[in-house]
Amino acid sequence: MIKAFVLIVVDPAKTIQVYDKLRAVAGISEVYQVMGPYDIVAVVEVANLTDVPSVISKHIRAVEGIESTTTCVTFPEAS
Repeated sequence: MIKAFVLIVVDPAKTIQVYDKLRAVAGISEVYQVMGPYDIVAVVEVANLTDVPSVISKHIRAVEGIESTTTCVTFPEAS
């Protein structure tokens, strides 16, 4: 399983709507509203590294109100 943390900057007037939409996205396991330079942190969990860009571009960045994203992909666990 590949995990990525997506740090999201949101239009302040749309934070709740963005949060609610992200909670319904397949591939996102957790969503948090946070304080600081980012407004929301979404945790993406997918089977393959190649699935991460699709979730980001098709399902996260497509949400109205998102201004920017920064994605941090974790290293796969050593076997």
